[in-house]
Amino acid sequence: MTTDLTKKLVIAISSRALFDLDASNEVYEQQGVTAYAKHQVEHEDEILPPGVAFSLVQKLLHLNQYGPFVEVILLSRNSADTGLRVFNSIEHYQLDITRAAFTSGNNPYQYTSAFKSHLFLSANPDDVKGALQAGYAAASIYTGNASQNNHTKQLRIAFDGDAVLFSDESERIYQEQGLDAFIAHERNAAKEPLNAGPFRTFFLALHGLQMQLPDGESSPIRTALVTARSAPAHERVIRTFRAWNVRIDESLFLGGLDKGDFLQTFNADIFFDDQIGHCNSTKKHVLTGHVPNGVKNNP
Repeated sequence: MTTDLTKKLVIAISSRALFDLDASNEVYEQQGVTAYAKHQVEHEDEILPPGVAFSLVQKLLHLNQYGPFVEVILLSRNSADTGLRVFNSIEHYQLDITRAAFTSGNNPYQYTSAFKSHLFLSANPDDVKGALQAGYAAASIYTGNASQNNHTKQLRIAFDGDAVLFSDESERIYQEQGLDAFIAHERNAAKEPLNAGPFRTFFLALHGLQMQLPDGESSPIRTALVTARSAPAHERVIRTFRAWNVRIDESLFLGGLDKGDFLQTFNADIFFDDQIGHCNSTKKHVLTGHVPNGVKNNP
């Protein structure tokens, strides 16, 4: 087991995103932590069903056939005692997950830094907000929807632009001054790269991994930008990727069209967006992670 995580793409995930713990969580919410702990111990030999992000984790770990490139870390509010059921399920499904932090009810995001995590996926919005505020890429996974079981061999990840890959500076102008002001601003600033958003570091790490893997049609990773922007606001985005010296495999400038059908056509394994309205729409088609960042998430 390697002790150097700095050369890997490190994904931290909560137990409720990895496995279907809805029945157990119902015990916790209705009867409290003592009843929950008893329930988990009594059922620790019963294998948990796959959760909403299970197939995504399988695809991530499958990339290790090319080398020791990906590490998945379990971050859980369970205690080690109640978490034994989770590890039993990990072993049953033969998932190569060996590292974990069980925090006995405390917010586990604090360990994202210690584990050198590039991304934290959780079903707990408060944990996600804490991770984002601490400067880490994080998203809330919607546990109420079944995963889409994307059977393509490629890992396909799609990103929104503003407030996700990029800062929300331009989105603020749109929200506060309207579309005409937004277009004028983007036209005037077309040659100025956008400031980084919370997912830039994760995207750069993912791109770095892509560069070590087979290229072209045989590439095991494909990325997409799916944004409501359209011309002339596209130029600044393109120049930003140039400035970052990265490639994005597909760029969809939709001009406000609904993103769901396009993400389904792309066969996204997961899509990250900052706006709840978009997430509620796209989760009907693909696994969606809400990134509670930017002006649209201000109280």
